[in-house]
Parts: sequence; structure tokens; C-alpha cells
Amino acid sequence: MIGRIHTLVWKEFLELRRTPQLLRLVLIAPVLQLAMLGYAATTDVQHVPIVVVDGDRSPSSRQLLERFAASPYFDVVGERMAPSAIDDDLERGRAWLAVLVPPRFGDDLARARAHGTAGPSIQVIADGTDANSSGVALSYVQGLVGQYATVVAGPAARGAPQLDGRVRVWFNPDLESRNFMVPGVLAVLLMVVTANLTSMAIVRERETGTLDQLNVTPITRSEIILGKLLPYSLVGLVDVVLVIAIAVLWFQVPLRGSVALLFLASLVYLVCTLGLGLLVSTMSSTQQQAMMTATFFFLVPMIYLSGFIFPIANMPTVIQWVTFLIPLRYFLVIVRGIFLKGTGMAVLWPSFAALAAWGVAVVVLAVARSSKRA
Repeated sequence: MIGRIHTLVWKEFLELRRTPQLLRLVLIAPVLQLAMLGYAATTDVQHVPIVVVDGDRSPSSRQLLERFAASPYFDVVGERMAPSAIDDDLERGRAWLAVLVPPRFGDDLARARAHGTAGPSIQVIADGTDANSSGVALSYVQGLVGQYATVVAGPAARGAPQLDGRVRVWFNPDLESRNFMVPGVLAVLLMVVTANLTSMAIVRERETGTLDQLNVTPITRSEIILGKLLPYSLVGLVDVVLVIAIAVLWFQVPLRGSVALLFLASLVYLVCTLGLGLLVSTMSSTQQQAMMTATFFFLVPMIYLSGFIFPIANMPTVIQWVTFLIPLRYFLVIVRGIFLKGTGMAVLWPSFAALAAWGVAVVVLAVARSSKRA
């Protein structure tokens, strides 16, 4: 049995050698995609374009608007003379927000400070097309205006005693979304590349006629699956090394946990993704059908439902139960825990167990569906 599997593995490597374009694609594509998506996949909102309307033209209003201009979160792209002039900026997308300071802002602010009453209000109009970015930008506005109000009010108007709230952020002190997103991109890329690679493995044998040659040999179905699984696992591990190196050395994502545990998790995860590709391969008649089936029926739903893009806690209860069937969900927990928190097997073992069970199940199903006579 070992000799037959060794022969199949060697045959797969020879086929990869005869198609250097495919091998280069498998090794280079994850690196290029991670390099691009590592910058693109971020929830940080900075340099929000805004327009301002200063209806007061007082030192107080100018001081407030100068805070917007000095903030790294905002770029003042224009100053309009009337509120009606902001419509075109928002409609054409030149600005996401419009900040309108009302007339007599400075006088009302001075009166409020002198009498200890509520101060004047400013109006902020937001383009809600991108609800997430607009919501984050509005929270920045509230924080900036709140800081300005605190400084202008002075110690006497703030009241006493004061509640001193001191915030400390663990695991990602600078709240860099890239530190959270890059490990997720790593997991998604490994799934897409390896599943698509193996989804065409058995189909390619059928199209080239080599499957008929395997029919007259004593090779069993399980040996065929293992012969396909092992060589692509080695290729996948090379991809793991490359993308981890890019994440750590290029994007400076902290790797606080065990590197050995990360590789063990990646190996178990590769069994899941490669096994999924082989299962799709046993269900397809052509390579094009295999790729379409893997992409639209498995990979895309898994990406959406794994928690990579949308938080699972915000999904309907029925969909949350469905996510337990997705291996990417468990690997995201593992890889982000190892990278950012430095957690070990004592904490991650439930995700490891679920991932291993999923891998065994999908490989067994691929063996059951495969047939030398197909």
C-alpha cells in the first residue's frame, strides 16, 4: 500500500513539474493576493473628506474647524458659504460629511460658559451610502466635538467630582484593523487556492484518460484520495510558510503564540480544504464544472458565513447554527488567537477538535464518493 501511494504521489509531482505555470500560480498567487488584500481589507476609516460651512466666522468657530483640519481622520476638501452648496458635494461623492456651524455660535458658546447652561449645536450631514464608514466617521466627529467642548468649557464648568475613565486595550493596543484582518485573509487565501487546486485533480485524470489506466491497477479508492491529498498538502504547507512570512515581516502583524501550533493548525486546516476540493472533484465531470461548483457552492458561502466579513453574533440564530458546519470559522478563531493573543492548545482545543472532525469527515466522504470506474 505504501509503495502504491508513493507512486501516486510521485506521479502528481511529475504532473506539477510538467505544468510549471500551475505551480508558479499556486506559490505566487497567495503572496500577491495577501500583499494586496492586506492593504485593502481594513476597517480603519481615515482621511474622511468633509466640507464645512462656517455660518459664524468667529474665533470660536474657526478654532473648532481647525481641529477638523488638523485631525488625521478628516480632510477638509472645501469650505462653502451657504448650506445649500453642500448638496452637490455629497451627491457627487466629493465629501462624506458636511459640518455646519450655525450663526452666533461664538456668542452662544460664551453665554453657555458664563451661565453654565447647554452650549450651541453644530449640524453634521453624512452620506449614508456606506453605512459602516459613515458610522465610524460620525463617531470621530462626536469625539472631536466632545474634546473641543471640554477644553472650551474650562475646569470651572465641568463640575465635580469627575469620573476618570481610563481605557486600556489588550492584544491590539493601537486598534489596527490590519492585525485582525491579515490573519483572516491568510485563512481565506489558503482555502481558495488549495480547494480549487484539488477540485480539478480527479476530473483532470478523467479528462486526460489516465483514470482508465488506474482502473486496471490494484489501487483502491482510499489510496487514490491519499495519493492526491499528500502532494498538495506539501504544496499547501509551502504556501503557509510564504503567507505567514508576508504577514509577520511585511505587515508587521504580531505573532505572539507558538509557531509550531500554528503550523499544526494549518496542516489540519489543509486536510479540510484539500479534502473539500477532492469531494468536489468526485462530483464533477469537467474541470470547469469543478471550479464553478467549488467557488459558488462552497467557497463563497463559507467566506460570508465564517465571521471573516460579518460578525457571527449579528447573524440570525438559524444562520449562526449553520456556521458550525464551516471549517473556516474554526481556523479563524485559531489563527487570530495564536497571532494576536498568544493562546495555546488549552484554550483552542475545541476549535482544533472541530476542525479535525470536519477534515476526517470530508476525506471519508470523498473516498466514499470516488470510484475507479467513474
